[in-house]
Amino acid sequence: MKKIFDFDFSHFKGDLFGGLTAGIVALPLALAFGVSSGLGPSAGLYGAIFISFFAALFGGTNTQISGPTAPMTAVSMVVIAGIVANFEGDINKALPVILTIFLLAGLIQILLGFIGVGKYIKYIPYPVVSGFMTAIGVIILVTQILPSIGYYPKEDLEYVNTFKPYAEEVILDNILKQEAGEGILVLEDFRETIKRAELITQEQILTESKTLAGKEASGVIGTIKVLPSALRNINWLELLLALGTIFIIYGFKRITKAVPSTLVALLVMSGIAVGFGLDYRPIEKIPEGFPIPNLGIITDFNLGAITPYIFAALTLAFLGAIDSLLTSVVADNMTKTKHQPNKELVGQGIGNSIAAIFGGIPGAGATIRTVVNINAGGKTRLSGMIAGVLLLIILLALGPIASQIPAAVLAGILITVGIGVMDYKGLKAIPYMPRPEVTIMIIVLILSSVWNLVYAVGIGLVIASLMFMKKIGDLTAEQSLVQPLYQERAWSDEADFPQHLKEEVFIKHINGPLFFGSTSEFQQLAQQIPDTASTVIIRASRMTYVDQSGLYAMEDVLVDLVKNGKKVLFINIKEQARYMLERIDIIPDLVPKEHIFENFTECIEWVKIHVKDEY
Repeated sequence: MKKIFDFDFSHFKGDLFGGLTAGIVALPLALAFGVSSGLGPSAGLYGAIFISFFAALFGGTNTQISGPTAPMTAVSMVVIAGIVANFEGDINKALPVILTIFLLAGLIQILLGFIGVGKYIKYIPYPVVSGFMTAIGVIILVTQILPSIGYYPKEDLEYVNTFKPYAEEVILDNILKQEAGEGILVLEDFRETIKRAELITQEQILTESKTLAGKEASGVIGTIKVLPSALRNINWLELLLALGTIFIIYGFKRITKAVPSTLVALLVMSGIAVGFGLDYRPIEKIPEGFPIPNLGIITDFNLGAITPYIFAALTLAFLGAIDSLLTSVVADNMTKTKHQPNKELVGQGIGNSIAAIFGGIPGAGATIRTVVNINAGGKTRLSGMIAGVLLLIILLALGPIASQIPAAVLAGILITVGIGVMDYKGLKAIPYMPRPEVTIMIIVLILSSVWNLVYAVGIGLVIASLMFMKKIGDLTAEQSLVQPLYQERAWSDEADFPQHLKEEVFIKHINGPLFFGSTSEFQQLAQQIPDTASTVIIRASRMTYVDQSGLYAMEDVLVDLVKNGKKVLFINIKEQARYMLERIDIIPDLVPKEHIFENFTECIEWVKIHVKDEY
């Protein structure tokens, strides 16, 4: 085992303290992220246990501590809400599909690692990352307003009752779909439909109404819509618990940072709530005992059910990769080491896959927990594994006690997470950033916050790529402008060009790649050649690259030149450009091989022999 995993026990003491400290810091966040995701605190804890252990065991960053993170939880929350809504609000029915998507995301990460995608993550534009991270903060901050004031839309009967007409419509629609599937729905006879409709109970209507109410009140827009009702129904005890948590988290940091303020807030506020016997709302019960694999992933597998969420799995995979590798860079800077990006992706993928099998939410490398680990002495992968083991021990020993934590306390913790995860550096730079980059950041921020995280990032990447291509195209085109001979500077070796042949020979320099950004300028070449010229020399030594657009633009120009009886000579054409020209037969159909020269001297010798002085 030592040879396979190359464990280093020489720093065991530091790894032990680093792992224990990071595990303690991870505990309240894992519970909070689990609640926020919609799967409950146990899902967050399971994710923290398995991702921390296995990502450290198989990963490529020695000091990284992994587990549920704010970005991954925010995307998971959207995925979970969408799937649950498609299963009539029944999370138990939806769970196999949800976990299958999480498992698929982990497997995709493993694949990304094996095919070497890790080294390309650094090319994600900063405005996209900045807008996304700030949107994550906004989403967490806004969506935690309701639980922090003790308002739960599904429990507000006045609000739920407004959905009863729509609930009846949904139930009837489901009956019709069911009958259509059974082959008993016919236009001439609705007796079976009427019979089934008469069996609908008020309890069914209420349950469906609660599902619709919860769906309508989800997300940033949903929270804003229901906020007036929430403010009329504030539970002051829940609000005080949340505010007390926030106060301790920020206040305790001013006293000391040796002890995690989040953990202090969790213990103090939970202790007050339990000790004084307050009538608060606890989190969901955490199952006792060792986590059990959810075999529904296999037994209830349905390809049709997961197909609509393939893109969501891809998003989770790529987001987790970006999140983890950014944290790896932070770890490298602190430890003066170098992580292995592709190996890290494999480790993260294995961790997320195993966590999904056991019912955990997906995660990634966590920057704060990694920094805590390093500062506490962690130096090898043992520290991340110890953090996972510690959380497992806490689950087994303190699960029933942890179930008494007030929901408002976790809401308060998440509010501070939302405030902290925003990219203030990017926001402060808005007045000084180039307008296109500000536009991208704001588009991603707004779309992520109020619409869809998955699509917002995709749109941001597309816009950023298009803007980048245009900018690079403009810059390169400036260097590759096709200008008349009299506007160009002659190259040094052209000083001895025969004076009597200057009217008969037109020399063109290409000063850069010929690609989609410079094709229009190149196509002006035919218009610039004087009528007296019978020979065109194209000096291509600086034409470093030709893309398909440039290739066809060159073909069009050369066809016109040959059609007008002009000979075309190439000098020092590069290997890539020549290969492209040969593929579509520009060489030798339009430019014979004997018209291609290695240097200017050889070309001039040919010109002296074959070009006549006619003007």
